Amino acid sequence: MGDWLNTFPTVGAQTLRALARYPERTAFSWPGGSISYRGTTDLIGRIQKVFMGLGARPGARVALLTANRADTWCAGVAAQLARFSTTALHPLGSMQDQIDQIEDSEAEILIVDADNFLLRGGELATRARGLRHVFTMGRTEYGVDLLAAVEAGGSATAKDFAGPDDVALLSFTGGTTGKSKGALRRHREYAGFASAILSDFEIPDTPRYLAVAPISHVAGTKVLPALMRGGTVHMLKGFDPEAVLKTIEREHINFTLFVPTMIYVLLDHPTLPKTDLSSLELLLYGASPMSPSRLLEGMERIGPVFSQLYGQTECYPVSVLRKTDHDAKAPELFLSCGFPIAACAVKILDDEDQEVATGEAGEICVRAPHVMAEYWKRPEQTAETLKNGWLHSGDIARADERGYMFILDRKKDMIVSGGFNIFPREVEDVLSTHADVAMCAVVGVPDDKWGEAVTAIVVARAGSKPTAEELINLVKTRKGSAHAPKHIKFVAELPMTGVGKIDKKVLRAGFWVGRERMVG
Repeated sequence: MGDWLNTFPTVGAQTLRALARYPERTAFSWPGGSISYRGTTDLIGRIQKVFMGLGARPGARVALLTANRADTWCAGVAAQLARFSTTALHPLGSMQDQIDQIEDSEAEILIVDADNFLLRGGELATRARGLRHVFTMGRTEYGVDLLAAVEAGGSATAKDFAGPDDVALLSFTGGTTGKSKGALRRHREYAGFASAILSDFEIPDTPRYLAVAPISHVAGTKVLPALMRGGTVHMLKGFDPEAVLKTIEREHINFTLFVPTMIYVLLDHPTLPKTDLSSLELLLYGASPMSPSRLLEGMERIGPVFSQLYGQTECYPVSVLRKTDHDAKAPELFLSCGFPIAACAVKILDDEDQEVATGEAGEICVRAPHVMAEYWKRPEQTAETLKNGWLHSGDIARADERGYMFILDRKKDMIVSGGFNIFPREVEDVLSTHADVAMCAVVGVPDDKWGEAVTAIVVARAGSKPTAEELINLVKTRKGSAHAPKHIKFVAELPMTGVGKIDKKVLRAGFWVGRERMVG
């Protein structure tokens, strides 16, 4: 990438600079408490002093298991300032997944939010190999109480010891298409993400950001941009729709981030019509496609505040569909994942890495300063994903003449049925337009006649009963008989991954098992 990236300040330096600017402002608030910018800087310095006393090597990996809270966020910053690197365990992950991540990342230090993960933290501390230090936020039967250690250690000035080649972050992929992999970023790859977001996302001038999705994942990427703008981050520990609505109204929240399933729950919640959401300027959504009919409903009932983000663990952000792109008169753009951000070079390439013609299907490939350096300990997959200097996203898409991208599907999810290549997303997009379909997923199921049978798993809207026949005919009319599902299965809910995506691995694996009636 060249030496110019060495001139980027590290993320730790950016954070300390942002916090120094408005010392009296509130940096974080949560039910029952808050902390100022000055207090946040002080806490980071104190935690860093504890970490520096451990005698751990530069690059030592720190795993964090935490709900949304300010002190564990500060611990992550303190670790990076001390030349350690962080890896966030998914708060909704299984114990085995969390153990695998601790061991695969070779984490030596574990920080546990004991208020929310007391038992799980104890199990990880006992069972995960390689840990040398376990810290807990609060007193427990295991580990060292980090908050007590901070008090005992006294005050200290936060100082950035990291350089551009120090590893900052190891983010594990969602594992929707296979075993989770660690995307590694040094400070040189990590440092540009906040300015990329501030450049292309319509973040309010003084953000009052509600973090309700886990900040261990995409919601966390908005914390530093909010602080760089002198805003406040309001933290909720879990998605309670009533608490979310009350917080937006009470705190005059102007900016938040949801996955589509959260938006669906809010739209169906009885207190939504009674809640004043007029302060809301930006509602970012992403992680999975959103039903166009529900998006229209959201725009009518919540306002013209919706903006879609697209990116992945290996490179975030990549593109954005802005508020003005959400036009009820041009709903075809609702199916787009947006327009590439300024910091990214984006091309749609074929299997030979040649650019396809406008409107043709190919793989979204990206070059950007914030693309990961490598997959940790996976040289073959790194070489395959970063082939010819492009990050190969695995997402198949087409771009229109303006440059807006439309994802057709994951490369690995393509269904080959009767000799035709079918992208499930195309079928899902048609089914989602039906007023009685709340959510749906399409997978290929082994079939003696077709090779793979297009199979739709559908959650009906409350109080409605769409028939298999009408849904099959809808797809047949719009896309042709090859795309029409051979089977429709109605279920009460779809399995989701910890990051709010439909888990197609689970759907495929358990497809023939279960009591639901197969129809069609």
